[in-house]
Amino acid sequence: MIKNLILKMENIEKSFPGVKALDKVNLNVYRGRVMALMGENGAGKSTLMKVLTGVYEKDAGEIFFNKEKVEFKNIKESQEKGIAIIHQELNLIPNMSITENIFLGRELTNKFGKIDWKLMNKEAKEILKILEVEIDEKSLVRELSVGKMQMVEIAKALSQNAKLIVMDEPTDSLTEKETESLFKVIKKITSEGRSVIYISHRMKEIPQICDDITIMRDGKFIVEKEIKEIDEDFIIEKMVGRKLEDQFPRVEIERKEKILEVKNLNGEFSKNVSFDLYSGEVLGVAGLMGAGRTEIFRTIFGYLKKDSGSIEVFGKKIEIEKTADAIKNGIIYVSEDRKKDGLIQMLNIKDNMSLSSLDKFTKFISIDNKKEKEEINRYVGKFSIKTPSIYKTVKNLSGGNQQKVALAKALMTEPKILFLDEPTRGIDVGAKKEIYDLINDLKRKGMGIVCISSDMAEVIGISDRIMVIHENKVKGVLEKKDFSQENIMKLAIGVESDG
Repeated sequence: MIKNLILKMENIEKSFPGVKALDKVNLNVYRGRVMALMGENGAGKSTLMKVLTGVYEKDAGEIFFNKEKVEFKNIKESQEKGIAIIHQELNLIPNMSITENIFLGRELTNKFGKIDWKLMNKEAKEILKILEVEIDEKSLVRELSVGKMQMVEIAKALSQNAKLIVMDEPTDSLTEKETESLFKVIKKITSEGRSVIYISHRMKEIPQICDDITIMRDGKFIVEKEIKEIDEDFIIEKMVGRKLEDQFPRVEIERKEKILEVKNLNGEFSKNVSFDLYSGEVLGVAGLMGAGRTEIFRTIFGYLKKDSGSIEVFGKKIEIEKTADAIKNGIIYVSEDRKKDGLIQMLNIKDNMSLSSLDKFTKFISIDNKKEKEEINRYVGKFSIKTPSIYKTVKNLSGGNQQKVALAKALMTEPKILFLDEPTRGIDVGAKKEIYDLINDLKRKGMGIVCISSDMAEVIGISDRIMVIHENKVKGVLEKKDFSQENIMKLAIGVESDG
């Protein structure tokens, strides 16, 4: 099969102070095909896309689009040539309607030069219909779920009639149904001769939707292949530079003392919830989206109000009215949304990491800066956080490194009980393995860990027991011998398992 090249990026180089982000990187994209662009966090994928779309100016190399040599100075220039990008970070204005967001800066006008709202609403409605999104185009963006906001971003790209669409982690916030709709749209636009660069950490999606793959590592081009020629093991090995012999390393720790017991917890999102947690144990928490997994543990931690029920830590009944009460009693929660709840994006690593444990470093009325820096540097080294300095702004770190900062921030409070909510969402396989190794290390030290995860393989791979939530209730708790996707799914949809 002859593949028709639409984009060729050749020997692209880009450096920032102290860092060579791109080192002679090549990328080919073919007409009517989906090119997966894969690599660990920090591999240079986002930098390469910013060079392509004119956000960054390259230091060396050449870019050819539709056989024409191009030098984009800004996003507007790349858009005018037919390149659209859907960023992982949503770029929408909450107080504007869906239509206004889709056509922002490209408003349609009538023959008198006035904005043609009727035409814009009609076109927005048609694009949303193609995406199978049932929302009114006149709705304000702030009223939408994160998943629907992501679909609006995709609608915006489609409205530009782009020849090449870059999708950066497009399914990260989508439901299964929304993901299926997106895949249908991708197949439709590629059948029309348009092309897609697809960036995702969800390994299972790649063979479903992609035709070709380019893998990067440490700012370098590693390999380009057709998807049909390779398997998942090949992708992982090329991404991390070594074979991952055991994707879910798990240590067996003898179940010791009970460190947490929740009895008959009731709240807005909790219905008579009871469970326990032991020292040196990982209790996995599974369930369908909307089942109440996150809300139950946010209630225990004091984010949400508890109406009734009791919480015991080491056999002693405690009262948690606010999050500070939970931290004081040795409980810490690491949010699934590290950008919104876990970290303050505009602060540096140092200020983020010590935020919940400043009491440790306070002498009289001043902070012992030397002690604080020593502790933070110790965690940076221990967690292998890739940064030139603890004063680097958190928003400039990769997803995996942000997650490590969020974990370090939690562990600096010296907890006995750790709630991890989607601990590996949006991070690559190499960083995932590091998080799993860290969980094992904490188990060895006797910590009790709750791991809430939507990744079935993950929850089976790292848990000692699995608690399944259905409609804000504990539907069942599975022991290791009863772990299976079928047993978990039966409980998740409200049917008794065979375990």
